[in-house]
Amino acid sequence: MTHLIAPSILGADFGNLQRQIEMLNNSAADWIHVDVMDGLFVPNISLGFPVIGAIKKHARKPLNLHLMIVDPDRYLQRFKAAGADHILVHYEACTHLHRTIHAIKELGCLAGVAINPHTPVALLADIIADVAIVLVMSVNPGFGGQQFIEQTYRKISELKSLSDKSNPGLLIEVDGGVSPQNAAKLIAAGANVLVAGSFVFAAEDQPAAIWSLKNI
Repeated sequence: MTHLIAPSILGADFGNLQRQIEMLNNSAADWIHVDVMDGLFVPNISLGFPVIGAIKKHARKPLNLHLMIVDPDRYLQRFKAAGADHILVHYEACTHLHRTIHAIKELGCLAGVAINPHTPVALLADIIADVAIVLVMSVNPGFGGQQFIEQTYRKISELKSLSDKSNPGLLIEVDGGVSPQNAAKLIAAGANVLVAGSFVFAAEDQPAAIWSLKNI
């Protein structure tokens, strides 16, 4: 399977949001990654429903929503209405994860689960067959531009082994500190979706930065 690229809009110039979305539409990007933070689950706040709706208005690629919020069940329908194509919730934020995943699927979205750097992959054994995507955080969630955590390679390899047994079509997404310097090693470990924010949006030539990740 060819790996997918999901630039994180958190790193974009929000003063020129439409232009940034149009750049992604015309680039080698496959998805648009949207980080939603509530100031409680993580120490930052970002991207509510109006901004997601504005992104969706111009986007021609799927919106990959990463919910870094407590009690995400309260808002699943509103995220779908705002334009989500995929909804990823955190293992650490969901008391009844199986119920949440199936609620997302009933909305017609791809359902996924995200795990923080300290969360063992083995905890996903009872849910992995039910999800389309697992997102492995390779930095601590909340802020862009952090340093990549090296243990991520091992976690991705463990996740690939787990998925091979019960969900061979699983999309393994990695988010945090992704660049051409580590992309090939991440793909070799089993990742097939690369999220990149700072690397893409801080680049002088943003489409070329996206292509450099796609062409690994």
